[in-house]
Amino acid sequence: MVNLGDARMTESSQAPPVAPGGQWIGLLVCLGVTAVAAAAGAIASVDAAAFYTLLSKPDWAPPALLFGPVWTVLYVLMAIAAWLVWRRDGLSGAKGPLVLYVIQLALNALWTWLFFRWRQGEAAIVEIMVLWLFVLLTLVVFRRRSVLAGLLLLPYLAWVTFAMALTMEIWRRNARVL
Repeated sequence: MVNLGDARMTESSQAPPVAPGGQWIGLLVCLGVTAVAAAAGAIASVDAAAFYTLLSKPDWAPPALLFGPVWTVLYVLMAIAAWLVWRRDGLSGAKGPLVLYVIQLALNALWTWLFFRWRQGEAAIVEIMVLWLFVLLTLVVFRRRSVLAGLLLLPYLAWVTFAMALTMEIWRRNARVL
């Protein structure tokens, strides 16, 4: 049993409000929406690797080639988390959490545009702080619906926390070009 506030329930005891075929459609929709956000960020980061190599970075900054694989894993985990919430409550029952999810996806994509395409370091710092808050809110709301969904967002929150520190340090070192 999982204690989710006042209601006590197990995830497996919840009767899914979505027909089995609809659950798979829900997974595809969650993967698709997440992929759209990833693509929006990817468009802004076409030249990111070249720009990233020119920047002065701290010793703890990862190489540019690491970002693609990390983000791929994170996006898949995020989409599965959203699907678990959808699956548990159906689209109408999970509307609030899923709106938060879409907002944080949009903020995620926006950061890439601010930092890499528009080279607005200060704005990227403020924006990633807002993104971090929305990721945390999404995690908390998802966890109330599905413990597993909340856990699946933990690596994302950790990565955004790391990215926030890295953004701040890179901007500090490169304020003239950002």
